[in-house]
Amino acid sequence: MLTKNQIYEAVVTDYTSEGQGVAHIEGCAVFIPNAIAGEKYNIRIELARKTWAAGKIAEVLEKSPHRVNRECPVAKLCGGCDFWHMDYEEESRLKAERVKNCLNRIGGENLENMPILAAPDCHGYRNKAQYPVAFKRKAYAGFFRAGTHQVVENERCLILPAETDMVKDAVMDYVNQNKVSVYDETTGKGLLRHIYVRRGAVSRQILVCLVCNGRSIPKAHELVSRLKKIPGFTTLVLAVNQKKGNAILGDEFITLHGPGYIEDTLCGLNFRLSPRSFYQVNHHQAQRLYHAAIEQAEITKNDTVLDLYCGVGTITLAMASAAGKVIGVEVIPQAVEDAKDNAKRNGIENAEFFCGDAGQAALALEAKGIKADVVVVDPPRKGLNADTIEALARFAPRRIVYVSCDPATLARDVALLKERGYVLKNALAADLFPRCSHVESVVTLIKK
Repeated sequence: MLTKNQIYEAVVTDYTSEGQGVAHIEGCAVFIPNAIAGEKYNIRIELARKTWAAGKIAEVLEKSPHRVNRECPVAKLCGGCDFWHMDYEEESRLKAERVKNCLNRIGGENLENMPILAAPDCHGYRNKAQYPVAFKRKAYAGFFRAGTHQVVENERCLILPAETDMVKDAVMDYVNQNKVSVYDETTGKGLLRHIYVRRGAVSRQILVCLVCNGRSIPKAHELVSRLKKIPGFTTLVLAVNQKKGNAILGDEFITLHGPGYIEDTLCGLNFRLSPRSFYQVNHHQAQRLYHAAIEQAEITKNDTVLDLYCGVGTITLAMASAAGKVIGVEVIPQAVEDAKDNAKRNGIENAEFFCGDAGQAALALEAKGIKADVVVVDPPRKGLNADTIEALARFAPRRIVYVSCDPATLARDVALLKERGYVLKNALAADLFPRCSHVESVVTLIKK
């Protein structure tokens, strides 16, 4: 067991899934933030356990050629980004390695290489922001420090468009000038909890959603007047969330200005986006990812395609022109309504959408005699549940295209599907989150 506050010399050899460096000292794994593989450090141990420890860089003894000066002044404090201390070449390499290693170690594969769709730009790509609000002498907004609910103020977030930060600043000026109360997690009192901003990458339309511990805000007209000065501002929505806990959006939405949604274009199709609509945060990379998924699906005009976890129907509708019929399933009612509207606005007549749990809906469709030739799944980070795995096995489509935001749960599900008669055909990593630790991937499994 290592000694707390003791200095040890070590070389970082690998990364965790969150992007921390990993070194081994006296048989103990030590996790180190802001580290780069290949660098040698003097490491101060901050937390020591029998088999692992957490450390901090006390001194860099040998520097990697991939180390760079951080562009973001609050990168070490803010929990939003993880990799401003390294160049993008190393970041994309480690993300590809992470996907490959998970598929090999957990999924039982023996992949030698993992191609990755690297991002062409690390700046201004993110089309959605969720700013928590706090109070210290005055109200301010920013992002949570990693592993805490301490809000770190950030004047300019480099992965967001400038207009998104302009919205944040306009809302906070309104809040401070009108003495609007800020929500306190400890007491459950106070009004404003989060500022949610979504901006269309093509349309440039902006949706502003204030998450509040109440059903109204004071002087809403004054806030609207401020927001109208920002290019692209389209609509203001109030999301009612009066529950304690980490969930950001509530279940009730009140439109204060505009239509309550924005529109954007993806893969040549027009989509309506409301606050709860799932929509990939990196527009350019999402198009590349979806095109890869469509290519891997090898759809024909005779095929019925089932898209589970379809959100507002982005993948479903993008595949519609190649298929005989497409069916989307999503558990969020508002997203299903948006998906139906998106089919109408794009003149797509061979698409149907159902609201429900993915596994249960798949079994219900099977009971109706509906067979799927190709199934697409894009689940949340926790991956597929047992019902969905079993439903896929019973459906027995010739191809399963799995879009994932977590390589570990993807690899787990690949192993389960292999037990049910499938083999891995293709695998591709895609970086939709430059400077952040998350990585997307798409794999195809075919029936033996």
